[in-house]
Amino acid sequence: MLERLHNVFEELLIKWDCKLIEFNGEENHIHLLFQYHPDIELSKLINNLKSVSSRKLRQQFSEHLARFYSKDAFWNGSYFVASCGGVTVSTLRKYIENQQQPED
Repeated sequence: MLERLHNVFEELLIKWDCKLIEFNGEENHIHLLFQYHPDIELSKLINNLKSVSSRKLRQQFSEHLARFYSKDAFWNGSYFVASCGGVTVSTLRKYIENQQQPED
């Protein structure tokens, strides 16, 4: 499921003229590192990422997800976004790579 989520985000970011640099997920959240044009409204981009990925994952993994999610919302309503002007992309990439992945 995490691999499918990675693919969905990558495809969506391309449609927004963005570039996925790094992706990783844990049991209860994910990390995305991506480049985007400053004209993009991040709230709209994040909303699109969350709504489309939720729909696609629910379609493909409906039986599995039904055991854990009884509500229509797959994602929490909140999110955290930060720019990386103070650190290098390689530092952020290492941080994301070193996050624990959930056990299957």
